[in-house]
Amino acid sequence: MAWAQPPSEQLKNIRFRLGITTREVADFSQKIAEAEGNPDYHISNAWLTQVENSDSVPSIFKLYSLSSIYRIKFTDLLLLYGVDLQHLSRNQLAAPLPDTHLTNLEVYDQQRTVSFPIRFDRSFDIDNTNLLSRLVEVWGEVPIALIQHLDIRHGLYGYIGLHDMTLYPLLRPGSFVQIDPRVRKVQPMRWRTEFDRPIYFLELRDGYACSWCELQDGHLLLLPHPLSPRSVRRLAHGTEAEIVGQVTAVAMTLTAPVPPAGNAAARLPTQV
Repeated sequence: MAWAQPPSEQLKNIRFRLGITTREVADFSQKIAEAEGNPDYHISNAWLTQVENSDSVPSIFKLYSLSSIYRIKFTDLLLLYGVDLQHLSRNQLAAPLPDTHLTNLEVYDQQRTVSFPIRFDRSFDIDNTNLLSRLVEVWGEVPIALIQHLDIRHGLYGYIGLHDMTLYPLLRPGSFVQIDPRVRKVQPMRWRTEFDRPIYFLELRDGYACSWCELQDGHLLLLPHPLSPRSVRRLAHGTEAEIVGQVTAVAMTLTAPVPPAGNAAARLPTQV
C-alpha cells in the first residue's frame, strides 16, 4: 500500500520541481514581507530547511508566501496539512446556533466540481410534481465556477435559529433564507394570503429576527404567525431594529431526524 508523502516532503518536492533554492525562496519572501509591511511573511533559509525536514506546521503568513512563490493555491497548501475549507459549511451545520443570524455560503475553490444535472429528460412534464432524480437524464461533474450565477458567494442569506418560532409553521427553525438587501423599507402592498405577505430580515440590538412587519408611529412591529407561540414585538425603528432586507426565498426541511436523548432542542417540533 502506497502511503501519501508527509507535507514536509511534498513542499520539498514542489520546490525541487520549480528549480529554486531555499535562499531564493528567502529572497522572494522578503519582498512579499516588505510589500505587506509584515515581517511574518518572510521565510528564512534555516526556517524552510527545518520545515522541509520535520513535522513543523507553517503559520498562515508563511503559507501565504509559499503559495505566492510556488504558484499554488492557498487552499491546496492547507490541504497538505489536513485543513479542507470545503468542510466549513458542513461543520457549521453540525453545530447550529440557537439564535437567528446572518450567514453566507462561501465557495472556496471555484475549480472544484459538484454533481449537477446537465441534461433533463424531455419526456417528463415539468408542470407536474415529480422526483428530480427522474427528471434528470444525465448527471455530470460541473465546475462550481459555472454555477456562480446562482450568486451563492455574494448573496445575502439568513439562518432561522432553532429557538426562533416567530413565523412557525410558515418558516421552521433551522431554515435558510435568501435576502434582497435592496428592500429595506416596509412595502405598502396588498396581500391575499400569508404566503404573499412580505417577510423581512431584521437586525436588532441583541441579534437578528425574521418576521412580518408593520411601521407604526416610528416603531417597527414584528408580527409573528398566528400559530406561533411568540408575541408581537414593538421596537424603535432605526435604533432598536433595522430592516436588513426582504426574504425572497427559503430552504426548509419538512422532516427531521430524531435528536439525541437529553437534547434541549428536542422539545422543538421542527428541530433540524
